[in-house]
Amino acid sequence: MDCTSRFTAGPRRHRGLLWLSYPAARILDSKGLQRFVWPLEYLAANWVGVAFVLFWCLLVGDVVTLGGNLFPQATTSIRSGAVVTAMCLCAIALVQGFRPPTLTDYEIALPGLPRELDGKVLVQLSDLHLGNILGKQWLQKLIARVNAMSPDIVVITGDLVDGNVGRVEPLRETLKQLRAPLGVWAVSGNHEFYAGLARSIALFENAGFTALRDASKQAARGLNIAGVDDLTSRAPFTDADHPINHALANRASGATILLSHSPLDAEKAAAAGVGLMLSGHTHNGQIWPFKYLVRSRYRLLSGRYDVNGLTAIVSRGTGTWGPRMRLWVPGEIVRIKLRSK
Repeated sequence: MDCTSRFTAGPRRHRGLLWLSYPAARILDSKGLQRFVWPLEYLAANWVGVAFVLFWCLLVGDVVTLGGNLFPQATTSIRSGAVVTAMCLCAIALVQGFRPPTLTDYEIALPGLPRELDGKVLVQLSDLHLGNILGKQWLQKLIARVNAMSPDIVVITGDLVDGNVGRVEPLRETLKQLRAPLGVWAVSGNHEFYAGLARSIALFENAGFTALRDASKQAARGLNIAGVDDLTSRAPFTDADHPINHALANRASGATILLSHSPLDAEKAAAAGVGLMLSGHTHNGQIWPFKYLVRSRYRLLSGRYDVNGLTAIVSRGTGTWGPRMRLWVPGEIVRIKLRSK
């Protein structure tokens, strides 16, 4: 083996180990070897983010040079610049990933809301992804911040758990500190399905949350909260067995808020008379420009939408999935003031 071969073989082995580190961390976590998991998963998850940003920067460089055929003398400099740019962007993404979620305020006129409930405040949390990377300290700060807002209702629109519900169960007493006069309501996300749906729902209930599984209940007279288990984990559906139809079938009269982790089938909810639909799941891509790939799957990507008279709000997510990185897409807490129409 010559010197060049030895030089390139080392980095290749290192890259191979980095690619294997994430599944290795998940395997160790499932085996209960948590003391080894945190540093490995932290490294592995952030490596995924770095690789994604590096891929796009190098791709742009190769498009500009047509794979090195255009400006051949400058190709090496352009590719080196792409690597430097990627590393700068990754540093920014890490800083933004560690910042507290921003607060986004909306005021929504909710059809059917009684006058006596006018002005009630709802706070939406979504995609906390609690587990090995986001844990007790981060959660305590988040709950203290939400409680300081004195919301009347708190809703959690899925993916409270990341991948191992056993890592989140010790946080039950901390989760119990999240309180609101009209209740804390929760639905499952796709990660609750990955972690174990029954055990995740039990965690919700033991924390004092009302878990909605294709069902609706009254938060107050004239205000229904409906919720469905994650749609993406169970699709496809027919009209006859669609979870949204089940959730809304026997609801009481008045205004209805629908909690659905995945921002799908808002038209069906609108046709059934839902006034407000709250979702998450997309993270708005989390690391730019991934949002453009996510948009190909989810038309409702982030923010506020009007769908046939229904107001749909899709959260960017309060925590982070995978890498503790966010690039131009800060996490958020959504606060909504409900108005009688």
